[in-house]
Amino acid sequence: MPASEWLQQIGKKETDKEAIANSVIEQPDALPDILEGLGAKEARVKYGCAKVLRIISEKAPALLYPRFDIFVDLLDNDNSFLKCDAIYIIANLASVDSEDRFEKIFDRYFALLPGPALIAAASVIGGAAKIALAKPDLAERITNELLKVESAEYKTPECRRVALQQSIESFDQFFDVIEHKEPVIELIKAQLTSTRKGTRKAAEAFVARRGLAE
Repeated sequence: MPASEWLQQIGKKETDKEAIANSVIEQPDALPDILEGLGAKEARVKYGCAKVLRIISEKAPALLYPRFDIFVDLLDNDNSFLKCDAIYIIANLASVDSEDRFEKIFDRYFALLPGPALIAAASVIGGAAKIALAKPDLAERITNELLKVESAEYKTPECRRVALQQSIESFDQFFDVIEHKEPVIELIKAQLTSTRKGTRKAAEAFVARRGLAE
């Protein structure tokens, strides 16, 4: 399929992006066209291509791994949607990161976590667990980064409470590979009195599931 046809298909509102991702996985020669679509002027094409690439990163990360640097560059993109997709894609590529490329951008990746933008921070928090599970040797460093959420300065206090809930959910996924668990437990127990119901419930569920109730 010519590049223009790929992008036309992606740009259609009703198009099944997962089906397109599966087609690209089967026809890797189409990948450069999808990557080029990230720079399209039409928002539907641009965001559609980002979604297709995110699905590919989940299903066939090895296909995107040679393009790792493209997604790293998007971490500095002014477009928050493209930035967030790049954050998730990089996290998915950690499972095939045979060259330890993520280690080289660790600080750059987690620099987005303390705010002020919650949307980027939330994406990093969501990606953190995937990276920690793929690279257990980084679990402690990742834990230390997530612990910073408690003192992060987002646009509002409520944003921080949202980020704390997401951090609890992320910790829950890779808690077993964390060596120094006490700081994590302390942070989560502190949220048992959170004024945000979702955050409080996440903390209660974590404590109950891990048998940490006093």
